[in-house]
Amino acid sequence: MARKLIIDTDPGIDDAVALTLALFDPKLDVVAVTAVGGNVPPEMASRNVQAIIEQLDPPRWPRTGSASAPDAGLPADARHIHGADGLGNAKFEVAELIHRHPAEKVICDEVRAAPDEVTILALGPLTNIARAFQRDPGLESQVGRLVIMGGAVTAPGNVTPAAEFNIYCDPVSARSVFKSRTTKTLIPLDVTNQVPLTYDLLDNLPPETSRGGAFLRRVLPHAFRSHRQLFGQEEIFLHDVVALVAVTHPELFETCEIAGDVETQGELTAGATLFDRRPRPEWRANMEIATAVDSAAVVDYIMRAMKRAGQV
Repeated sequence: MARKLIIDTDPGIDDAVALTLALFDPKLDVVAVTAVGGNVPPEMASRNVQAIIEQLDPPRWPRTGSASAPDAGLPADARHIHGADGLGNAKFEVAELIHRHPAEKVICDEVRAAPDEVTILALGPLTNIARAFQRDPGLESQVGRLVIMGGAVTAPGNVTPAAEFNIYCDPVSARSVFKSRTTKTLIPLDVTNQVPLTYDLLDNLPPETSRGGAFLRRVLPHAFRSHRQLFGQEEIFLHDVVALVAVTHPELFETCEIAGDVETQGELTAGATLFDRRPRPEWRANMEIATAVDSAAVVDYIMRAMKRAGQV
């Protein structure tokens, strides 16, 4: 039976690749894709979710939910990496939707429709997840599992020296979700940085005659260009794709139970994730965190999943 999945995302090129692989994975039933502001502003995130689904035209179209800004606004975005439109400057046309549903409502609806059966994959800031839990206080115990791409344990941040981007964009919501009763797994930068992808990836993209191949060929090259120009790197890190693999193939990850929290107000440390790693921890463990990954197996999965996306 296919695993029911909600993808909460702020597309973003790596988000777009993760969505492509998930929507064509027969082991996943993507019941909803909800937009959140992060890599791009909320309105653009909503538009990009719609554009990705329209371009891919998957066998089963998920429900979509629209983003709204976090209460404190977004302190940053990542369009300098992902392009002015968040999707490698592909400038996809989209149909105008008359009726839009808030992302947090869609999350509540889908979890309540199948209690304990829905996994949520959070690929952006945790704004929508926190709002869904506030909207429906009993919801957090109805989620099957929440897999979060975010945070850092010993790795440096990627937006400030202390903070990973997704957590930094809405640390108040992140802290609320960390403290929730939901069964959760965190996939931090320490692990996603273990899976570099080289230019060989471009040589193995699906054919342009397929929907998946045509889409990926329009968005992925920009990621390699921006990483080379901005960071002097010849490889890219598709952090959100690694988080997707944690849903489909958790056996490829080593994990441990730990207590985690988020700094919300520090002048230099806002958005930093903190974990009680003392020999005798005093905080109660509240999440599972990935500590290592079989990098070669993840790359192999990505290659196979891309081939599958090119069969339609």
